[in-house]
Amino acid sequence: MRLLVINPNISRDVTRLIEAEARRSTRPGTQLTLATAPFGVAYIETRAEAQIGGYAAMQVAAERHVGHDAVVVAAFGDPGLTALREILPIPVVGMTEAALVSACQVGSRFSVIAISQRIQAWYREAIAAHGFADRLASIRALDEPLAHIGRVQEDQGERLVALAERAVQDDGADVLILAGAPLAGLARSVADRLPVPALDGVTCALHQAQTLVDMAVTPPSGGSFAPPPEKGCRGLPEALAGLVGRRIAEAPTSVD
Repeated sequence: MRLLVINPNISRDVTRLIEAEARRSTRPGTQLTLATAPFGVAYIETRAEAQIGGYAAMQVAAERHVGHDAVVVAAFGDPGLTALREILPIPVVGMTEAALVSACQVGSRFSVIAISQRIQAWYREAIAAHGFADRLASIRALDEPLAHIGRVQEDQGERLVALAERAVQDDGADVLILAGAPLAGLARSVADRLPVPALDGVTCALHQAQTLVDMAVTPPSGGSFAPPPEKGCRGLPEALAGLVGRRIAEAPTSVD
């Protein structure tokens, strides 16, 4: 089994965190390919940045998915997830959706522990888009500027644990999701300090991707996730144009 794990952000330090947790979450024989977005931002906080990250993930997936059995989008909020499911012939798993599904199998209500205040609005919208808004107990987030995105766990670990404890005590969370790729691996290291289960989106996504490959899910030929209709494209990378429009050249247009 070969899995392509995409960091839709440009931080290679975060990609290394993702890889470390992904390797702890794979079975013997599962091979991983890690990829970092070639353009975009260090970490996503806003709707605009999510759109950029989604396009970056689509470009990387188009260029590198061949020879892989599934793709994992390793950013909370799942930028590009549904679009990738529409154009790729293999399963695509997002770490947000994977964590939410897993959380609802463990408890009734979950809280999300996030790395910034600004990120909360987009997270709420992403959770609602996945259909889990009524299971959300709270989102608690750091309120300090991040000195280095790759060192959030070292710099802010104690504050993150304190936020998690408050989510349980004050908000009634049955499960905690330590959100975002920069926190990959943290749930594993602080689980014994928290009163309820703590989940890591990378861990959840890797396990679910392997399960979907085992299930041999058939690519759709109908429904809303059928391959998109053929049409001309312009300005897209060749691999992505081949999946989105399946014709690289722009369709002829008349000129007055």
